[in-house]
Amino acid sequence: MERKRILFISSWFPNKIEPTNGNFVQRHAEAVSLSCDVEILHAIGNFEQEEQYVYDDRVINNIRTLIIYYKNSKNPVQNFVRRMRAYLKGFAKVSRPDLVHANVLHNNMLFAVYLKKKYKIPFVVTEHWTALQKQNLSKTSDSIKRIAKYIAKNAEYILPVSYNLKDSLKQLGITTSMKVISNVVDTDVFTIKPKTGIADHVKFLHVSSLIPRKRPQDIIRAVHLLHQNGFPVSLEIGGDGDSESLDALVKNLEAEKYINVFDAISYAEVAEKMQNSDYFILFSENETQGCVILESYACGKPVISTLVGGAAEFIIEGLGVGVEKDNTDQLYQVLEKICRKGYAFKSESEIRGFSVDRYSRKAIAEQFTEVYNEVLSKNKLS
Repeated sequence: MERKRILFISSWFPNKIEPTNGNFVQRHAEAVSLSCDVEILHAIGNFEQEEQYVYDDRVINNIRTLIIYYKNSKNPVQNFVRRMRAYLKGFAKVSRPDLVHANVLHNNMLFAVYLKKKYKIPFVVTEHWTALQKQNLSKTSDSIKRIAKYIAKNAEYILPVSYNLKDSLKQLGITTSMKVISNVVDTDVFTIKPKTGIADHVKFLHVSSLIPRKRPQDIIRAVHLLHQNGFPVSLEIGGDGDSESLDALVKNLEAEKYINVFDAISYAEVAEKMQNSDYFILFSENETQGCVILESYACGKPVISTLVGGAAEFIIEGLGVGVEKDNTDQLYQVLEKICRKGYAFKSESEIRGFSVDRYSRKAIAEQFTEVYNEVLSKNKLS
């Protein structure tokens, strides 16, 4: 069977200005490349450059990735025009796709609507955006919602990464066919590592963007209190955010011996930290999905998480423990119960199996390919 040509475009994608932004889109593209010929096109503004357009055309993880940087300005209309021109220039350089896989119902993806109307190239949209979650809709501007609905109306399929997000999009008034297809976990990187030696304490881990809604300070305080109460514990906490304020808190609590704060690390280093921990903690106020939960499971490690947004869908008995949003007392109680061995978790291999069967690159590639086949068959008939 001939391989389909798929062009990925996205409102967010890793680039030299924001190296980790939208890395989940990159992983989706890499999964799809197992069964289709994939190219990636992205446009982003850069305030630093003098030239109107700068092309960065390279092969990343066996996928041609063309990022066009346009000269940024403080005028949003001018920026939008430059971004669309950048996409047009880039589209002229890539192969003509059978289907466009767009990401995020933001005005950038009006380019997918343009390609459909001009060249009859159908498109699907994977949705990740917290702004479109039902709990955030009241704070999201009417123009963002209007544009999202217009793009969705022209798409063949909307593919939210969680059921929570699917329900939210329906609440927004989107009636396009939807199918939930999760973020992907690289189960070749996130694997079980055999234990060496006997653990003398419980090792907790938290990795995120460290923004306030991830509540990293509350995690530090909970682990500090465990230590104060005589439990042998440690915490590794960090990511690509404000680690300085966390460092200051740890010093203030005189907790440096058992709480380590780290800066941004690579995907492989995240996996290594998960393999060397016992439990992952997520205390977010909101999550569209919570891919770190699935990554922790792929390493065979249970998760303690707030039951918010898409994250709540993955906290299953034997794999994880749920905590109420903002409930710091309950977070402490759950962690203490873990230290007392009060929960029965499944074996590492069973926990990993949950992630591999549903969220590995192969599993996600099969789900996307099924949607592509349906869309392209339907378009052939019409």
